[in-house]
Amino acid sequence: MDGNGRWARKKGLPKIAGHRAGAKSVDEITKAAAGAGIRVLTLYAFSTENWKRPKEEVGALFKLLEDYLVKEIARLKKNNIRLSVIGCLKDLPASTREKLTQAIESTKDNTGMVLNIALNYGSRDEITAAARAIAGDVKKGAIREGDINEELFSRYLYTRDLPDPDLLIRTSGESRVSNFLLWQISYAEIYITNKLWPDFRKEDLEKAIREYQKRERRFGG
Repeated sequence: MDGNGRWARKKGLPKIAGHRAGAKSVDEITKAAAGAGIRVLTLYAFSTENWKRPKEEVGALFKLLEDYLVKEIARLKKNNIRLSVIGCLKDLPASTREKLTQAIESTKDNTGMVLNIALNYGSRDEITAAARAIAGDVKKGAIREGDINEELFSRYLYTRDLPDPDLLIRTSGESRVSNFLLWQISYAEIYITNKLWPDFRKEDLEKAIREYQKRERRFGG
């Protein structure tokens, strides 16, 4: 979800105003994706590299997330959406972890779309942690070296209970994947739009889906 800062600068507003506007896009796109029958919507909300931002901005981002979780739990339950989170959560503020736990617990029995939020997420860290865990299990004798294949490796990732993405949407015209789901998007279709995330709306999601539907997926074949 890229472009919050640029959106704010263009309007002469503080950066946090861009993040607040981006939160409104999250509301609309979550509802639109669920209505379109999408099974899983993953939003890249905070990367492992985002800690390099000013402390005031990072603090404001987590406060915004906490406010969103408190406000949206009822709506998620009403729309049968289950909340999921991937990333290294132990480094998040305690209050953020608490509200995430509450939201996940409150929506765990929902059977509709999974809203999967990537927080303190970095794909290289995820893959490294998976390799380390596999090595540990081999050492303990829980698995054999010959058991290691793509399927087993995937079970050690944060997304072990989720399907690989079919479509990756990149906002703000950037042409890079930014350490996001590198293993999982191996065969995903990529759609790039110049729209900044705060301006990304239901019709933009529908346009991306229509473009995806025109693609011939070959999965490397």
